[in-house]
Amino acid sequence: MSPPPTDTPQELLGLRHRIDALDRELLDLLNRRAGLALAVGEIKKKEGSVVFRPEREAQVIDGLKSVNPGPLKTESVAPIWREIMSACRALETPTRVAYLGPAGTFSEEAALGFFGSSIVRVPCASIEEVFRSTSAGVADFGVVPVENSTEGTVRNALDIFLTTPLFIIGETSLFVRHNLLRQTNSLDGIEAVCAHPQALAQCHEWLSMHLPQAERRPVSSNAEGARLAGQDVRLAGIASTRAASEYGVHVVAPAIQDDAHNRTRFAIVTDPHRHPAPKSSGHDCTSLVVSVVNRPGAMYDILAPLKKHGVSMTRLESRPARSGQWEYYFFIDLQGHPDQPAVQTAMQELRESCAFFKVLGTYPIDVH
Repeated sequence: MSPPPTDTPQELLGLRHRIDALDRELLDLLNRRAGLALAVGEIKKKEGSVVFRPEREAQVIDGLKSVNPGPLKTESVAPIWREIMSACRALETPTRVAYLGPAGTFSEEAALGFFGSSIVRVPCASIEEVFRSTSAGVADFGVVPVENSTEGTVRNALDIFLTTPLFIIGETSLFVRHNLLRQTNSLDGIEAVCAHPQALAQCHEWLSMHLPQAERRPVSSNAEGARLAGQDVRLAGIASTRAASEYGVHVVAPAIQDDAHNRTRFAIVTDPHRHPAPKSSGHDCTSLVVSVVNRPGAMYDILAPLKKHGVSMTRLESRPARSGQWEYYFFIDLQGHPDQPAVQTAMQELRESCAFFKVLGTYPIDVH
């Protein structure tokens, strides 16, 4: 059987010349776009407007997705344009973003995925420090994990939302692929596995089967676990392939998470005095935390205004109020924006029935 036909060198050379020409056209167009972004930035400075508008960027990306003719995949549009907008935004002013560090964490990956790579990175030692750094103005925005598809909510993050002055202006979801990392490419001799408690829980079954004798050692982040594994042959870490490259360790076992579809949801937080709440984008979520007096029908009082006004609740999570009275806080996500009359009215009626009511944020969501 003869081999399949291939492009001749002349044909290949011609295609490369055409690609090179298009690349130059793209670069010219990107620079023209950057020039317009600078002009917009000058107007914003005069008006005192903020540089980053998540609802505007969401609308731009949604619009491009809707008209994408292919063959470029629609899911590729968002990351490409986030990088373009990130680079243009950086010409106006640097965007400082705090996240759970050190380098190589999933939180860093989420920050880069949401804001693009043209940011000033502010790695923090804990989720609490992410909130503190953003509140103090060390960072313009913070990225915090709030929910995992396997282990549920990140409890200390939700507890901080009860008292923090920060609010949510965006969210991003990240596919979390956990890998076992080590100095040597072998499972032999591992005495302890170091990782964030959530990662240890998400890999419980794999660890029980393959490393039943190894200690499970909680550390501040998965990247910290990778760093420790790179310093001591007796240790292994659970982290991303980016962390493996960062700390020069082997991926001994890939994808060890118990749930093949494991995802983590991150909230983007900022100070409301420095950054206004996003306006309606057409695809929004409003997050609340409420508590009600412990009486018969209290839960009905929460749900009734939503049903009455046709507002969908997409998430309901309870946390103990720590009052000793068996009282709870309820974290609620509503579909929609307070600018919509039905959502506004439902929230007002809900507020009247609650002992505690706090809007955590309203922000655009990706519906594609």
